[in-house]
Amino acid sequence: MWVLAGLTALTFLFRRKIMKGLGMTTRITLAAVLLAAFSISTAQTIVIAALPGFAREFGVATTTAAWALTAFMLAAAIATPIAGRLGDLFGYRRIMVVCLGFFVVGLLLCVLANSFPLLLAGRAVTGVAAGVFPLAFGLVRRKVSPARLPGVVALLSAMFGIGGAAGMLAAGPLLDVFSPAWLFLPLLVLGAVALVLVILLPGEPGAGGRVDLAGAVLLGLTLVALLLGISEARQWGIGPAFALFVLAAMLAVAFAAVELRTHQPLVDVRLLGHRAVAMTNLATAIIGAAMFGVVTVIPLLVPQNRIAVALLPMVVTMLIATPLAPRLEGRVAVRTGAVLAIVSCIALALWHNELWQVCMVSLILGAGYGLAFAAFGTLVVEAVETRQTGEATGVNTIARTAGGALGAQLAAALVISGFGPTFWVLAGIAVAALLVTSTLPKRALATSPSPV
Repeated sequence: MWVLAGLTALTFLFRRKIMKGLGMTTRITLAAVLLAAFSISTAQTIVIAALPGFAREFGVATTTAAWALTAFMLAAAIATPIAGRLGDLFGYRRIMVVCLGFFVVGLLLCVLANSFPLLLAGRAVTGVAAGVFPLAFGLVRRKVSPARLPGVVALLSAMFGIGGAAGMLAAGPLLDVFSPAWLFLPLLVLGAVALVLVILLPGEPGAGGRVDLAGAVLLGLTLVALLLGISEARQWGIGPAFALFVLAAMLAVAFAAVELRTHQPLVDVRLLGHRAVAMTNLATAIIGAAMFGVVTVIPLLVPQNRIAVALLPMVVTMLIATPLAPRLEGRVAVRTGAVLAIVSCIALALWHNELWQVCMVSLILGAGYGLAFAAFGTLVVEAVETRQTGEATGVNTIARTAGGALGAQLAAALVISGFGPTFWVLAGIAVAALLVTSTLPKRALATSPSPV
């Protein structure tokens, strides 16, 4: 019921603020990318509440069941920058069809899974679909006029939080009635609809060129080492986690060396060194760590049958704040989001024993999340040339994923010492994010014009 209410509000906002006055092709494009982004974001988080159910159903330990989340995250981290670059080279629609095809197949495997290895395989295949995010940014930049682009990019960026929150909201009610495998059926339907819509779109030319296979392999290994170290640090201990971080650093250096020598690199390392792009990615990772940390702890503050109630205010204010972000200067929106994150953490550190207290803070956190992440997408898109959109937004997606994973794992480790200290640490991270946002450019760089 809560998810349906949120989707109804989102649909109303979408039609009234964005779709008005657009041609049919552009309407289908926006509907397809937003539906795809929402579905994939929901698919990532919907298993969180189901992990104990997976453990019981397949007879595995709870720590083993957590791989249902890790498998998606690792596949998403590898696929995102590769898909973004392939979209720049060969056309965003073409690669998006492939990613959504993986999404549908992966969800079908999850629905039919009669063993935990098959479920893991389905989750990994589903995670490949996260490559849709940079492709969606690239596609809307080609289809939407400059006047409407900030609003569209803001809403697309916010789909991370909206879909992620919807996944956590929907999991409880579905698990009350169905088995964990049935969590994936609604997403399968949404993914199939998104795939059909994308197939109906006309193709668009890409820049052409060769795929940087060496860079793809090195980047994939770097991200696997980094995210495995983050996600499994609590289970494997500090020694193995530190070794993985060292390995990730070494692989990152090798990746940068290869990319600097490649004529058509997978990721333009020089672009990432640009102040506007680098600081935006850094701020994304740090704010992501603080906010995802808070979202990880909130379900622990309330009974399981009240988790949806605690998170619903966040979804509502996220929907309200997202369209407001384009009306603010990019840096102002991000800094406001960071301030609201600080306020949320401090408030929860002091008051978290009553459901109404958590709901009030959830309102503030949702507004901060909507403003910050909607603005991040706009800052990245406007800071690079059109041909680099997929590449740049893919890297920003990785920054968000890595930051969010780090924040979630840190919060889960800290909560053992109590909720108050955990939120104080997360408040400190949010303060660091606010300091970083002071380095963001006041205005976006001039870019090549977008089509009307």
